[in-house]
This record gives sequence, structure tokens and C-alpha cells, in this order.
Amino acid sequence: MSDSPPGVADLLGVLAYAELTAFLRLAEDATRHAPSLTDRAALGGLAAVEYAHFELLRDRLASLGVDPEEAMAPFTGPLDDWHAQTAPGDWLEALVKAYVGTGIALDFYREAATRVDDGTRNLVEEVLADEGRSQFAVDRVSVALREDPKQSGRLALWARRLVGEALSQGQHVAAARPELATLLVEASGEDIGRMFARLTEAHGKRMAALGLTPGP
Repeated sequence: MSDSPPGVADLLGVLAYAELTAFLRLAEDATRHAPSLTDRAALGGLAAVEYAHFELLRDRLASLGVDPEEAMAPFTGPLDDWHAQTAPGDWLEALVKAYVGTGIALDFYREAATRVDDGTRNLVEEVLADEGRSQFAVDRVSVALREDPKQSGRLALWARRLVGEALSQGQHVAAARPELATLLVEASGEDIGRMFARLTEAHGKRMAALGLTPGP
């Protein structure tokens, strides 16, 4: 890991655990909330992609001489807490979480990836590729809102809650892992607060794509 700055193991560890939990949650949401077998299969396919990403990150950690389980361990609490606090109650909430909630988390990781070695950066960009998640969620939610516009207010509040919880957990992670926080600050050239403000702006764009109002 001599070609990379401190914090790379943390970045790969948090991203690996994020991909593992994304796989588990998407598979669970597909089983519990999908209204049709077609939707279940589509969301299950996205879950499979997340697991493949996890494997790439796990193998990269191992190749760097880092135990993958040890690298992921510091992040299990914050990520598990986020998922526990934002368990979707229905299909539309699951879709909004997959798009809006996961999107802002991936923005967080993408910030740090600009400061790592080329091999790690290329891997992170591959893992963060959208793989159809956004379009799938946008299509399904847009149709639902056209059919029942009253869902808009409820889903907008849900999205705000998702992002508020994500930013809170992200701040906890940054505070607990100073090398990862340093990587983020050096990558963005600004303090953590301003970086989180830019992440919130990106959230607003995702909300607009869904036809929802970002809110304050």
C-alpha cells in the first residue's frame, strides 16, 4: 500500500461493507416488497451486481495484505444502524432508498477516490458505476407518482429522512476514522462541512429526477 495515502484501507473497507449490505438489503426488499415477479427479478439482479462489487473490493483488500473482515469491521455499526433506521415500509420506499439513499452514500466514497492510487481509483469507479439502479428506480417511481400524485409528499419526507440519516452516519464515520476523513478533505480541498453541503446538492438533483421536492 506504499503507493497510496493513509486511509485507503478504510475507504476500501467501508465500501466493501456498503456493497455487501446493499446486496443483502436489495435481496430482502425484492422478496418482501416487489409487487410482481418481474420487479422481484429486476431488483434481485441489481442485488447480484452489488455482491459482485463486494467480491472485487474484498479481493483488492486481500491483494494489499489487508484482512477484509478487519477492514470492514469499523463500519459495521454505522452502516447497520443506517439500514435499521431506514428500513422501507413498502415498494416505493424501497426504490427511493435504493436511488436517493444509496446515491448520496456513493457520492461520499467517490470524493475520497480522487486521492488514491490509480489501481484503487479505477476499482472504486468500477464499483460505483450505476449499473441501471437509478433508471430502474426513477422509472418505477415516476409511473407510481403519475398514477397517484398524493404519494409525492410522503416519499419526499422519506427521502429527506434517508439523507439526514446518511449524512449523520457519514459524519460519525469521518470522526471515528481520521485517516479516511483526511483523505476526504485532501481530495475535495475543503472542510468536511462544505463537502457534505455539496453532497446535499447532488441529493437535490436526484430528488428532481424522481419528481420530488428536495425540501429544506
